[in-house]
Amino acid sequence: MPRNQSNKIDMTQGPLFSKLLAFSLPLVFSSLLQLLFNAADIVVVGRLGGDNSLAAVGSTGSLINLLVNLFSGLSIGTNVVVARYFGARKTDDLRKAVHTAMLLSVLSGIALTAIGVLSARAILTLMQAPPDVLELAALYLRIYFGGVTSTMVYNFGSAILRAKGDTRRPLYILFLAGVINLLLNLFFVVNLRMDVAGVALATVISQTISAFLVVLLLCLEKDEFHLDLKALSLDSAILVQIVKIGLPAGFQGIMFSLSNVIIQSSINSFGAVLIAGNSAAINLEGFVYTSMNGFSQGALTFCSQNLGAGKIDRIRKTVWISQLSIIVIGAALSAVFLGFGRALLGIYTKNPLVVEAGMHRMRVIFTTYYICGMMDGMSNSIRGMGHSLMPVITSLAGACLFRILWVATIFQIPVFHTPFMIFLSYPISWALTFIANLAGYFVYIKRAG
Repeated sequence: MPRNQSNKIDMTQGPLFSKLLAFSLPLVFSSLLQLLFNAADIVVVGRLGGDNSLAAVGSTGSLINLLVNLFSGLSIGTNVVVARYFGARKTDDLRKAVHTAMLLSVLSGIALTAIGVLSARAILTLMQAPPDVLELAALYLRIYFGGVTSTMVYNFGSAILRAKGDTRRPLYILFLAGVINLLLNLFFVVNLRMDVAGVALATVISQTISAFLVVLLLCLEKDEFHLDLKALSLDSAILVQIVKIGLPAGFQGIMFSLSNVIIQSSINSFGAVLIAGNSAAINLEGFVYTSMNGFSQGALTFCSQNLGAGKIDRIRKTVWISQLSIIVIGAALSAVFLGFGRALLGIYTKNPLVVEAGMHRMRVIFTTYYICGMMDGMSNSIRGMGHSLMPVITSLAGACLFRILWVATIFQIPVFHTPFMIFLSYPISWALTFIANLAGYFVYIKRAG
């Protein structure tokens, strides 16, 4: 099987760090682009559509993440399974995995469309969306979920490309789609006065273009990654593997979303100033998190390929190189963001009280954020080794349940009923989860030989 194509990275031989860097940096840039284009969506609808429109789009984020996370976990399963077959040189199984995954992406999208379109308004009502925002938010969700199949196709297709080390071409696709999304936002909102519907429609169209391009790339592949649309089918054995790895990953994402909702409700009790400062700080955290997460995703794919090749020593090296990279990137960027914190928060608000509230969170999070990256990196390393359930259990106990108990007990003590104690729950939960994952890693790597 040839390994010299420019769009492939053979992770089973050669220098690890340079290959991990070549793989991870495009992922980092992809995530940063997504953050920037998402911010552009908010700016367009906020400045041109009004406060209710901004609230309508903003209020749907947690719900979209909650519903999409479960199915997006299956794309992680796709990445692990395809990378393992690629590393093991199992060409026939790899072809079956590609066609199974792409059909699964379509079926996942159809299921999400049905759930999102039919239940959007009811769920928003349960979430106590304000009456003046409810209808706009429901409209946005119905349009978004009407085109969510394209999102699933892109996620699964890019996961397949990542499995062979191709992270550059998905980056190019994302950049093109992001530019189109921004232009369509301006056209629909400014020229056609479509407000929230225009922003949603622009998102759907850009996602559809992304899906088309990633499918086109796979159809034009000349190797075992070639996609033949007429050959789409579900191989039961491979489907079980994808679900076995992907479903726990999706469930983990849902649990994190739920725990963050509880944390947010506690923050809301301190009033609008803290809510605004907290929201701005969270936006800034996203840029550091995605930078660390690129190397976490690298650990996932590198461990998967080397597991398929039976090269356990390279798995060990991958884990520690990725962990060191995450620590350096996370600590360095956190220091920069904390140092320029007031200026960066000033982009979001002119209110000095809001800026100070944001700094209150940043002092806690950015001094410890690399631990979050280490936690995710170790979790993905274990998942790449084929053990998907264990990271879910540790995350559920160490992060989700711990935060809920923290809010229900420590936070309720009057002297500890402060924003600082809420923020402190994050680094403690990250550290506990990382320690548990580290113990699990040592057990699994010993068993692997």
